[in-house]
Amino acid sequence: MTDTLFDKIIRRELPADIVYEDDEILAFRDIHPQAPVHVLFVPKKSFATLNDCTAADAPLLGRLLLAASTWARREGFADDGYRCVINCNRGGGQTVYHLHLHLMAGKQMPERMV
Repeated sequence: MTDTLFDKIIRRELPADIVYEDDEILAFRDIHPQAPVHVLFVPKKSFATLNDCTAADAPLLGRLLLAASTWARREGFADDGYRCVINCNRGGGQTVYHLHLHLMAGKQMPERMV
């Protein structure tokens, strides 16, 4: 696996507007936001894509989702709503190959997904 921009942020080699951190997850504001609130939740363990995760990684993936929802509640917009997205590979819109979750809020998202 290659060293990504997110690996460097996790190691504090690059600056980021960090909004959340625990032993396994780091979250920071996206530098190209798609919504008024756009935060990336990144596991400190590096996976290139969601396809690289196994059943053994399920607890960490669950904590990733819970970190996002906990932060949304703490910031006061959970009841209004937010979107969480994980892009996988180029065709799925992934540009940084370190698994990450986009949390977006503060505006109605352009497409409704059912």
